[in-house]
Amino acid sequence: MMYQKGRAWIELDLAHLKHNMEQFCSLLPPDCALMPAVKANAYGHGAVLVSKALQEHGVQNFCVASAAEGVELRRGGVTGEILVLSYTHPGQFDDLIEYRLAQTVVDGDYARQMQRDGRRFTVHVGIDTGMHRLGERWENVEEIVKIFQAPNLTVTGLYSHLCVSDGRNAAERAYTLEQIHHFEYVVEELHRRGYSGFKCHLQGSYGILNYSGLCFDYARAGIALYGILSGKNDKVDASVDLRPVLSLKARVESVKTLYQGESAGYGMAYSAKKDQKIGVLSIGYADGVPRSLSNQGWVLCNGKAAPIIGRICMDQMMVDFSEVSQVEAGDEAVLIGKSGNLEIRAEDMAQWAGTISNEILSRMGGRLERLVKE
Repeated sequence: MMYQKGRAWIELDLAHLKHNMEQFCSLLPPDCALMPAVKANAYGHGAVLVSKALQEHGVQNFCVASAAEGVELRRGGVTGEILVLSYTHPGQFDDLIEYRLAQTVVDGDYARQMQRDGRRFTVHVGIDTGMHRLGERWENVEEIVKIFQAPNLTVTGLYSHLCVSDGRNAAERAYTLEQIHHFEYVVEELHRRGYSGFKCHLQGSYGILNYSGLCFDYARAGIALYGILSGKNDKVDASVDLRPVLSLKARVESVKTLYQGESAGYGMAYSAKKDQKIGVLSIGYADGVPRSLSNQGWVLCNGKAAPIIGRICMDQMMVDFSEVSQVEAGDEAVLIGKSGNLEIRAEDMAQWAGTISNEILSRMGGRLERLVKE
């Protein structure tokens, strides 16, 4: 058996995942079920592990970004409906059928392409209510009806995506309400024309947290289900207690002295103004640590904060351990998570790197072990 926690790893607190799930369920109407977004390897957490843990607590529906992600879930033993949110090339249509995946109809032309294939597909119809990414435009009701009429397409769902539900100002809220009204119009028009039996879903994480009173069949909880928000300063309407599921840790490989005037790492990007104690950590940008964290941000070790110095390398990074009195090779360093009374959240790392938490987490590499916290 491979030694665990040898280099760099992720620890998952499944009790926090369950807690966050319950927080979301408490916000939603009784007849609305969670359809967690487990795309991008469950935002870096581990798609199969997270999905199976959620299924143990009654979650039965999931959404992914690609057919390949859906296949991975099925092979990992995940049951229930799995919806592919993005385009699937006709060369992968076999996977949709073999692994019982529901496919998003991204527009009318795509529906006709699926119809011409000759086999039967289970689909959800995407509606463009204002994001202008995927989906048939909400005004094109006749085109949407044609999708429902296609003999080879079994429509089990209808959905759209809110593009500014995290917004706080009046214009953003007005635009979100407009998207909601557009979606409700399409649903009502389909019902008026005699189409029924399909599930509706509109809200992602911020749609749930800021517009929890909406009454649809599913809610696609994403980043916030994992206990974090996209940005450090994000505010939401709902009063919820979200707990981070993920911690990111790495080993201290070496501790040494960098003498005054010496430089550390590639490009002489950091030079010591005085003698200082530095450490090398066994994690780098190939593991998902943004290179933009070069000379930015902190890590934690033995309850103390240590600044990141020099350029982030592919497999390693360096930190200033001058204020960490007790540290040696083999110790754990925390990049996301807690050490003593200190905590670094994914939102913190995202702010230092000039991005959002979603990107930080979804870029975490495959060579990081995913371990359940004991």
